[in-house]
Amino acid sequence: MLDRIRYNGGKRAAQKFFFRKLLSLALAALLAAGTPAVKLHAQENGNQEAAVQLSAPAALLMEASTGTVVYEKNADVPCSPASITKIMTLLLIFEALEKGDIRLEDEVMTSAHAQSMGGSQVFLEEGEMQTVDTLIKCIAVASGNDAAVAMAEFIAGSEEEFVSRMNEKAQELGMKNTHFLDCCGLSDSDDHHTSARDVAVMARALVTGYPRIFDYTTIWMEDITHTTGRGSSTFTLSSTNRLLKQYQWATGLKTGSTSKAKYCVCATAEKNGIQLIAVIMTAPDYKTRFDDAVTLLNYGYSVCAIYRDENGETLPDLPIAGGVKETAGIACGEPFVWLDTKGSDLSMVEKTLNLPEEAQAPVEAGQKAGEAVYRLNGKTLGTVNVIYTESVAAAGLKDYLKKVLAYFLL
Repeated sequence: MLDRIRYNGGKRAAQKFFFRKLLSLALAALLAAGTPAVKLHAQENGNQEAAVQLSAPAALLMEASTGTVVYEKNADVPCSPASITKIMTLLLIFEALEKGDIRLEDEVMTSAHAQSMGGSQVFLEEGEMQTVDTLIKCIAVASGNDAAVAMAEFIAGSEEEFVSRMNEKAQELGMKNTHFLDCCGLSDSDDHHTSARDVAVMARALVTGYPRIFDYTTIWMEDITHTTGRGSSTFTLSSTNRLLKQYQWATGLKTGSTSKAKYCVCATAEKNGIQLIAVIMTAPDYKTRFDDAVTLLNYGYSVCAIYRDENGETLPDLPIAGGVKETAGIACGEPFVWLDTKGSDLSMVEKTLNLPEEAQAPVEAGQKAGEAVYRLNGKTLGTVNVIYTESVAAAGLKDYLKKVLAYFLL
């Protein structure tokens, strides 16, 4: 990676840039003379269908850190989501935890409505108390409908209000083909629907925003204790996600099945620092949904490579004109991440810092000072803002007098 600073003006800066560019070209020529050419193994879009053979009618593969869609098939067709609905339920639970509205240690009482849920359940009884932490396990591991409703009521006061918040969150995330009627996915109504793309979008929001979800979704089996008026009893939570045993890089996330939805899965995995989200909708049977998910994940890991620049290097201070200080600290505002699926040589990514020769006071901490531009083979991959790390106020008359006195006293 070539790393250089480009100033927006000044003859001296232009000369420095010219000689640095000349030196870089000479060095590149020397390296090329002594190094064999790198072979690029590009995966053409036209070969995608041949590389990915799926039985399910709708699917999507997304890389989590960038949100890049690697593969899609009928990804915007509305489908019944079954228990994949609970991804949104879990997202709102973790948001409530982050805001401090609830705590993992809080105890939640099961209502008659929550107890009445059919389908997948952990057999909570009316009046039974369980912690938020336990109920998250019940939802993430065993897909407990009763646990999902209990948490919905605890957070929002009623399942109806919680579902309203689910739909608001869907709109916020840009999920254009989604509408929820319940928090667990039991509804058979056509008005309860989502799409493979929307599932990936909400899954990405969950796993990137709240990675501790994997503390729950990687559990294969765990016991919880029911304490009711009849005493205490042990219940074993068993994961509905067979990929945890069948695919060594699996990390979650959620399965679903009803007679209407057939068999669905949103599978997450991490390998070599690359986190993928594979969504399979309306598969004909439970085995097919997992086989298709593995096919998608294997395809993703065969073509995906990540370029990351954490931007942790120290940048030289930027000169400030007319300020109480002569310079201000600067830094890249955030890491840069780019996904490649074409077999590119990522060591050839060039980073250029575009900065002014000097800035005019006042400047504020967090204000944009310039940008870092990333290019590969002449193509711009993206940019990151360079920001001021400190504020510098404009100098007044007293400040200039102090500078003059300091100059003569030295």
